[in-house]
Amino acid sequence: MLNPKLDRLTDYPFQRLRDLLAGVEPPAGLKQLVLSLGEPQHPPPAIVSETLAAQAALWGKYPPVEGTPEFRTAVADWLRRRYRLPAAGAAAVDPDRHVLPVSGTREALFMSAQVAVVEPKGNERPLVLIPNPFYQVYVGGAVMAGAEPRFLSARRETAFLPDVASESAETLSRTAMVFLCSPSNPQGTVAGLDYLKRLIELVRAYGFVLVVDECYAEIYTETPPPGALEACAALGGGFENVLVFHSLSKRSSVPGLRSGFVAGDPDLIARFRRLRNYAAAGMPEPVLAASAALWRDEAHVEENRRRYRAKFAIAERLMAGQFGFYRPAGSFFLWLDVGDGERATRALWRDAGVRVLPGAYLARAEQSGRNPGQAYIRVALVHDEPVVEDALGRLVKVLSTQVV
Repeated sequence: MLNPKLDRLTDYPFQRLRDLLAGVEPPAGLKQLVLSLGEPQHPPPAIVSETLAAQAALWGKYPPVEGTPEFRTAVADWLRRRYRLPAAGAAAVDPDRHVLPVSGTREALFMSAQVAVVEPKGNERPLVLIPNPFYQVYVGGAVMAGAEPRFLSARRETAFLPDVASESAETLSRTAMVFLCSPSNPQGTVAGLDYLKRLIELVRAYGFVLVVDECYAEIYTETPPPGALEACAALGGGFENVLVFHSLSKRSSVPGLRSGFVAGDPDLIARFRRLRNYAAAGMPEPVLAASAALWRDEAHVEENRRRYRAKFAIAERLMAGQFGFYRPAGSFFLWLDVGDGERATRALWRDAGVRVLPGAYLARAEQSGRNPGQAYIRVALVHDEPVVEDALGRLVKVLSTQVV
């Protein structure tokens, strides 16, 4: 009576974390610090509350799935500026054909598999290629769309990027879509422009869909990460076979606004719009207005980046030369090699009141039986600078003075 596909999903990482720490009590009187969740804690820009208040009369309207012309135009203008896209030609962003708002990219990434995954050929389910480690929603979307997830190693030895091109022709011919996250969660790796161009050429040669999660693209150390639409333009054509997802949660520190967008291949966008008319709630018009204002403003984004850079500087000062520390090119996570992520997580909670996430919970075991996240913990630098310094100081003390 129930959908058996649900049995193919493991417990979500944060449920596994709760189970791991059940019965473990941090030191009494010590403030507990949660660095397990990638939930930005910077104050939201004032423009959000101001715009929501100014547009309060629109709460009485049903939200349009396609959003408003103002929102789509603000996004298209931002994409042109950010990724140096042309104003005319195949790679020019048309607000009406190439852009669709989504109520947070989590549910939209999940739903993207329902657009891309085709009916099985015979007894073989189509494949969805997923970097390993990965954002769990990719697996959920693939499984519930009837596909078979195929996990591609993204370890230090591969520069934390999946090598899609090394897959066999048989695998690629069965593939319906591939997920990529750049900058990646959890490693903070940025896919370079040449990597993206080669991947897009491969995707088009085999006729499957590339879904690029670019939600951390505005948090970077030095150079703005290139994007998949930028790579499409560099190849001299349009956005065929490519979808990109962006969110204001990280860029603007407004995870509760649940605001993002998908852009790319107009045929895929049209199909996505049709699906969302049946299955998704539109973004409320006051939120669309606030979102458009945020996509037009860069000052708050610059301040956001400055604060993350300051926190990575704290981490580098405290951790350089330890736990495989490196300063990631993008995102706001530390991906630390501590030997055994679960043991370290328990020790940090028990002895320091610091909650992190075991890397194994973000990955699956490979054919060798090895889980590429087993030795790691993920640490989210989402709090203000004093809290980050306190938490990382405790972390270093615990992990340096005892076997975890």
